[in-house]
Amino acid sequence: MKAIVRIRGMVDVERDVAETFQRLNLLRKYACVVLVNPAKEQLGMLKKVKDFVAFGDIDDKTFTELIEKRGQLIDKSGNINAKKMVEELKKGKKYKELNLKPFFRLHPPRKGIGTKLHFGIKNGVLGDNKEKINDLIGRML
Repeated sequence: MKAIVRIRGMVDVERDVAETFQRLNLLRKYACVVLVNPAKEQLGMLKKVKDFVAFGDIDDKTFTELIEKRGQLIDKSGNINAKKMVEELKKGKKYKELNLKPFFRLHPPRKGIGTKLHFGIKNGVLGDNKEKINDLIGRML
């Protein structure tokens, strides 16, 4: 499972990158999308927007916590059973079939993003964070 968190905004974004954001449902800053079984096309879209997002492999515990705290139902009626939804998504169901919005709105991360510009070298969270994405999402919940 891949989690994608949008870090940068829409200012000076090229048209094809903006279209890719729309296709990934990352319309706002600090929005998060979890691709359960990413297709080849989705991984190609991820390469296109890698300079604007932080992404990595999310574990089940963080994904369950993300659905519990920030998941929203489409019709706003009923409750969210996060563990059941994670299992159903892994089996191949889609978000709309589970009455769950396909994106999560997050807060800015506590203690900052961690971007530093030091001697012209950018050390931040943009790009592939592998397992550290779980820590970033935990700070944004």
